[in-house]
Amino acid sequence: MPVFQYDPPERFVAGTVGQPGERTFFLQAVGDGRVTSVALEKAQVTALAERVGELLDEVRRRFGDDTDLDATAGSDDAPLEQPIEEDFRVGTMALAWDSDTRRVVIEAQQIREVESGGEPTTEEEVEAFADTETAHDVLRVYLTPAFARAFAGRALRVVAAGRPNCPLCGGPLDPEGHICPRQNGYKPVGLN
Repeated sequence: MPVFQYDPPERFVAGTVGQPGERTFFLQAVGDGRVTSVALEKAQVTALAERVGELLDEVRRRFGDDTDLDATAGSDDAPLEQPIEEDFRVGTMALAWDSDTRRVVIEAQQIREVESGGEPTTEEEVEAFADTETAHDVLRVYLTPAFARAFAGRALRVVAAGRPNCPLCGGPLDPEGHICPRQNGYKPVGLN
């Protein structure tokens, strides 16, 4: 199992490629002359960013106030490093606090694909799938609390920079508008 480890990275950001509505989301780690870019879903970026903030709040609650838990590193609004070459697609993510090094640990694991082409359905298939020794790539990043808060802030801004939401149903609006369920299937006039 190849592990792309950055302890600490020079840069760790979430970013996108493509137009709103057709964007591909990436986590990108840079350090020691190498770049690792992994693709993931928008919902995974959102969940990771929200959980980083929650983790740091919980660490402060459990271990007491510490100034480095509230600090935020400078904002990194630069684009992703080019060329963007997808190392793997993320399936599972993990988030932890390493109390020895006082670092947030983010781990993104490659998606596991079932060889038959479908998802495991029976209990035996699920157990056999979990027991496979197939190597999966892993991206593991160690961040200071300030760096982690800066990452989370940028990730939430990247997600919010997509298509605007319909004021009636909350669904994303395409440039051509959309069929809104709250309008009984009609496109709202003037909302595109």
